[in-house]
Amino acid sequence: MDTPLSTIAVVGLGTMGTGIADVLVRAGREVIGIDIDDAAAARSVAALEASTARAVSRERITEEERQDVLARFRTYSDLQAASEADLVIEVVPESYEAKQEVFRALDGIVRADAILATGTNALSVTRLAADSAHPERVLGLHFFTPVQAMKLVEVVSSVLTDPRAVDAVTRLAEDLGKEPVAVGDRAGFIADGLLFGYLNQAAAMYEAKYASREDIDAAMKLGCGLPMGPLALLDLIGIDTARTVLDAMYADSHDRLHAPAPILKQLSEAGLTGRKTGRGFYTYAAPGSAEVVRDALTPLTSADDAAGREVRSVGVAGSGTMASGIAEVFAKAGYEVVLAARSQEKADTAKARIAKSLARSVDKGRMTAEARDTTLALITPAGSLDAFAGVDLAVEAVAEDLAVKQELFARLDKICKPGAVLATTTSSLPVVACARATTRPQDVIGMHFFNPAPAMKLVEIVRTVLTADDVHATVREVTAKIRKHPVDCGDRAGFIVNALLFPYLNNAIKMVQDHYATLDDIDAAMKLGGGYPMGPFELLDVVGLDVSLAIEQVLHREFRDPGLAPAPLLEHLVAAGCLGRKTGRGFREYARR
Repeated sequence: MDTPLSTIAVVGLGTMGTGIADVLVRAGREVIGIDIDDAAAARSVAALEASTARAVSRERITEEERQDVLARFRTYSDLQAASEADLVIEVVPESYEAKQEVFRALDGIVRADAILATGTNALSVTRLAADSAHPERVLGLHFFTPVQAMKLVEVVSSVLTDPRAVDAVTRLAEDLGKEPVAVGDRAGFIADGLLFGYLNQAAAMYEAKYASREDIDAAMKLGCGLPMGPLALLDLIGIDTARTVLDAMYADSHDRLHAPAPILKQLSEAGLTGRKTGRGFYTYAAPGSAEVVRDALTPLTSADDAAGREVRSVGVAGSGTMASGIAEVFAKAGYEVVLAARSQEKADTAKARIAKSLARSVDKGRMTAEARDTTLALITPAGSLDAFAGVDLAVEAVAEDLAVKQELFARLDKICKPGAVLATTTSSLPVVACARATTRPQDVIGMHFFNPAPAMKLVEIVRTVLTADDVHATVREVTAKIRKHPVDCGDRAGFIVNALLFPYLNNAIKMVQDHYATLDDIDAAMKLGGGYPMGPFELLDVVGLDVSLAIEQVLHREFRDPGLAPAPLLEHLVAAGCLGRKTGRGFREYARR
């Protein structure tokens, strides 16, 4: 196990196996590709030929170097070819039977000092190792697809694994230009353990007809900066694969959040497993194609037949960052804006904040000085809600406290003219409770902007059971005019984004609480393996641990699922006053400004 891993066998030449072989041969390793399907082996060779040809055309390697790379890749149909390998990586189908068959055969083929690695992303490495004649040399080596681009490699040890084997494959991963993360043997490991619970909840949300597939995917891309929406990602991964992973996770955790959503079983058994078959949550141009084509579930261009009400002027209630940002967005779109705070001084301060924001846009060349002046002229600061008497749309952005919001809506009901639309920007409170504080609940709707409002494109439009159709149509039209992307959802805790985001964050905290992985390894895993712009702990400290706890508590009260109960570690940090960046300490410590 101390010898360099210079000759490596890859068993299973599907997409993952081919990707692993590609990075290995480019890093100077001799690679033995093994697949019982000659066609799969031929496709793997063709893929390597094509990828290296592209590298030559882009002048990343020479033709001579390309020929050297191709010469280092040999394919076979018999496992006996692995006899000379220092390391064998199996990436056969995700079943114990298939993998155990490979490991049992390899026991009689490879050298005594060879390392055996499974590429599983869900099955127990310990169980696979225990069936081997030499369990100490068996470990997990979990790459992410596309292997050539994704930096993360999870190195998975069982209680039986020899540390020398771990060291050897860790060095190999580093030589490949990857970022290895050491993890214990738990279903899903780090990245998939967090990712698949989130994907499962998204599938359940769609199955419940809470929101359309397009709106769920758009919400998570635009609201969280993710590279793909969850349903599109399920189609890419393979719905059958996702179901297998979730089954393994549920068997391990017994957490209902990991119990596969019934729709995953229905689609899998119907053969609608995603891109590879041409249909899953979406329909594709052909099997294996990434091109989504219109089908019976594709929404029409207009989501609402009702005509909206005319909106010329907008009132924004509040003086904080969110209120200022929303006022700026409306004014940029040409609306007359009344920005009302509890005092004239606070309103003037909020407008000054907007002026600074617009000045930065001018400095960066994003808008002209003339456009800045025009935008500022449209904003009238006011020290009282009485200034909302003539507005067509009133948007509240005050403290996330139901009593405060209800009192404000009761006042808006008395001040605003008949027919004015009243909107709340709440991220977690029931919109209908605000509506019932008025005598015109049909005019009340949720309009959840994301922070910072000028930059974030998403607006969740939350209609209650009492919201009028023309009010919904009005807000959709206005959202389009302010150049935001509207997504529709019902009035339940978390709406789309927070209902999917915060259970994922909570599960990350539980991983640390259980001493399964470190903050740094979890953050690295989700950024490098999932393409997330921030790791969960970076994000928690930015959002604020008190805010995060409050949202978790709302979700737990609403859905009564034990898996949604806030992690005790989060509660303890909040009780200690460690709220994240704003206090200088959360999950990490920050320099005081």
